[in-house]
Amino acid sequence: ARSLLWNLMAAVVVLGQTKPSMKLNSQSNSGLRSDCVGNLMRLTLDKALAVGSQLEVEAIDGTQHILITPSLAAQCGYSMESDPWGNTRIYASLMGCYVDNNEDKTFNVGLRLQMYDQSPSKVVTHEVTKTCGYSQWASREIVCDRNYMEVSNYMTTYDTAAEMKGHFNPKDDSKMNSIPDATDTTPGIWKLTFYTPEPEVMVLSEAQQAGYGAMTTPNRLVMRSPYNTAETYSEDVAGIPMEVFRVSAYYKAPHGLTVVDSAAACPIGGVMFTEDVISWHVPRHITPLIDGGIKILEMHMGINGQRLDKAQMAARGYTLSATKFHIIIEIPIGSPDGYYKSHAPDYQYHTTYSVEPMLELLWRAEDTQVDTRYKVLFPITTPLMPQRPQVSDNTIPEERVFKAQLGPLLHDMELLNITFPTGVLTVEECNARGFTIQEHSFSNGTKSFSLQVPFSDDVVLKHNPEPLVTVYFLPLILGFIILPEQTPVPCPMEVEASLQDVVLPRVTGTCDQNMFYISVTYGSQGHNFQTMIGTHELTPELAELYRLRENGTHFSLSVAYTSSDAVFELIESDSIKARIDLLLWDSNNNWKLGDFSLACNFPLTTTTCYPNGTMTTLTAKVESVHNLLLSQLTLTDPSCKPVFSDDRFAYFSFHVDTCGTTRTFFDNYMLYENEIALYHHSAKAFTSPVDPEYRHKVSCYYLVNDTETMAFSYKPRSNEPTAETGSGQLMVQMRLAQDSSYNLFYQTEDYPVVKYLREPLYFEVELMQSADPQLELILENCWATLTEDRTSLPSWDIIVDGCENLDDSYMTVIHPVVSDSRVTIPSHVKRFSMKTFTFTKDEEVLKDQIYVHCDAVVCETNNREGICSGQCVNPAGMSRASPERTKGVKRGRRSADSTHNQKQISSGPILLLYLQSNL
Repeated sequence: ARSLLWNLMAAVVVLGQTKPSMKLNSQSNSGLRSDCVGNLMRLTLDKALAVGSQLEVEAIDGTQHILITPSLAAQCGYSMESDPWGNTRIYASLMGCYVDNNEDKTFNVGLRLQMYDQSPSKVVTHEVTKTCGYSQWASREIVCDRNYMEVSNYMTTYDTAAEMKGHFNPKDDSKMNSIPDATDTTPGIWKLTFYTPEPEVMVLSEAQQAGYGAMTTPNRLVMRSPYNTAETYSEDVAGIPMEVFRVSAYYKAPHGLTVVDSAAACPIGGVMFTEDVISWHVPRHITPLIDGGIKILEMHMGINGQRLDKAQMAARGYTLSATKFHIIIEIPIGSPDGYYKSHAPDYQYHTTYSVEPMLELLWRAEDTQVDTRYKVLFPITTPLMPQRPQVSDNTIPEERVFKAQLGPLLHDMELLNITFPTGVLTVEECNARGFTIQEHSFSNGTKSFSLQVPFSDDVVLKHNPEPLVTVYFLPLILGFIILPEQTPVPCPMEVEASLQDVVLPRVTGTCDQNMFYISVTYGSQGHNFQTMIGTHELTPELAELYRLRENGTHFSLSVAYTSSDAVFELIESDSIKARIDLLLWDSNNNWKLGDFSLACNFPLTTTTCYPNGTMTTLTAKVESVHNLLLSQLTLTDPSCKPVFSDDRFAYFSFHVDTCGTTRTFFDNYMLYENEIALYHHSAKAFTSPVDPEYRHKVSCYYLVNDTETMAFSYKPRSNEPTAETGSGQLMVQMRLAQDSSYNLFYQTEDYPVVKYLREPLYFEVELMQSADPQLELILENCWATLTEDRTSLPSWDIIVDGCENLDDSYMTVIHPVVSDSRVTIPSHVKRFSMKTFTFTKDEEVLKDQIYVHCDAVVCETNNREGICSGQCVNPAGMSRASPERTKGVKRGRRSADSTHNQKQISSGPILLLYLQSNL
């Protein structure tokens, strides 16, 4: 039954240990076990049989022994799978070479195993013979093993050939039946046509030389191919890559030439991995093997070539299922039928899990009723899985001994040595030195290693980061090797212990109506920490801003609740709840030494009601709505947006008969109400799954026969802004511009105007009701007060003797005026701007209501004496202030020169709010 010859080449497989020379059969209790698994014979070799040896496998063919090389194994139907420790499985196809075939019913397989020690003279030989009975052949049988694809077809007689469509095709054409050697009537395979898918013709000897197997048995024609040959090709079937082998064999028979078409298609992919499960997908309809519809008669799962029943599968957690397009096998990672293996790519500890599932199908073609048995043995290894052995530090510092454990590790990891800061010690040297190194094995096949090292040994590092604390530090590198490859794996490990007696800093705090007051008392280590206030580190600039006071035992801070480092938690009609956070940390060791939060309610009237029907309201961004953009807030009327907004506050100013304000009458008063919210144009206010809904209701009460304001202000508003005139028939007015373009000005109903510190004010003073170009308006003196009284104290100089006040670090700027569509005589108009940082009292920036006053002089252009010599004609850098003046205190207003027309003008009230930001 064997008609092929091969050129043999030597090959060895590294396996196990030397044994005394002996010859055993398969029934001997020698670590060898053979069994029949369907159309395969399986030989199992235990690792204990061949530890430390080299293994050669030979096929027994009568009196001959043929060495099975890797190429011959793929050509003849042999395969071998061995784990890293020498456990080996050898498979032989019953249709393979050198198998004694008795009418395709019983099969005798003989193998000789030769194990060589390092010395060639020491050889251990085992001979194994196994007889397998197998008669349940399907018309077509396909085997997909790890190194070859095999297909065998049943060959009928010529009379029944027509019933084997697609498998057995007699050719009557005289030319096709013309055999080159007409005198040779011996039945056999003449030539082969491979489809790649293009046809490629070879005679039998050429195919055998190319590594293909082709043979006949009493009833079957067998074709076999290795993977990845020139005559095989890849094809995607239902998303699964398959290796396809298609060939037509021309068989010489007494009745003529017969062509048998054979095909095998084996999966080379289709495996998916999760953290816990391997999923193997095989196409349900393998189109290279199927022309029409089929009916699956049997479907089995197995492991290592052996079928499993449902109870065995359930016990192991395996599943076998079918979808419309795939048959799916799922195997839990860690199943006992597979094994874990350690690896060390780039010296990093990884593991893999390997298992060899089997899928066996039997289907019947609906058109020809031809049966096909399809068996796949498919070794699977997971990708490298990085592992980080856990370090358990069981050290009790008071015992002054480090106690640590490293694991879990696989059983193939062996500890050789430990690298300490002072050098490398073997395990034996460690134990001799007084360290206790132990290995602990667990029932699941893993293990761990424990060690004990006293604090007093010089391998332990010590340092004193604080006077009362000693830190003991032990860095280690455990030197493992992976067996049997002897691959080194370093596993670093660090343990640390400290004996501590430290008093940490203590933080306390209080509040008044405007400020947080925080006190930090130093601990036993003094001021050895950094301070974070809010989201910023306490820099020298912030320390000055927050009025840091420090001595040898503590420091204190005073922080305004409107500071950018404070957060707002809740705003109500008469108060706002703010919080300040303080963090103390050691920057050298990155230790948090203190975490302090102080929250207080501060008085704040958010709404002001004016007698003229104007309502102003201030709202703030609270922490719970951190994504809120205040500029998007509106009143009930969406067109009524904030007059001013930044990242913390929004300020609205509107009349009670606008912006959707509602009015309700009661017995002796009226109630005006409006609401600040988001997106009033939709059916409901905007909400998101992250931020809560934002609504802020504002209201004013007015007595029916009188008007009172329900709001807050540092100073009560008196009368509306007016322009005072001096003697004569000329009038001078002062107006506050909305920006530096001086195109738009605040009107009477806009007062009080709200400005924020650091925001500039733009003023324009104009000579009215005069078209005389010979007149020029000169600003002699300008100053600011807290009340409408021009002579009240304190006061702050803005313009002195016609020039900017150079004593102020935030200097006033006098702007030139040119003619345009509005200004026809530039000499009648003077403009200046100033920053609100100008207003300080006792070195503190003012946060209050102010009024701006000016003395203006109307001069004739032909009179250039005194103040009429021009606006600011003094040399730059020289102050005009009188020597006796005190900074921040306005001197008495000078008397008007009788030779000039002097005008006195004042602005309306300007409300200053303090919004701090970091520069």
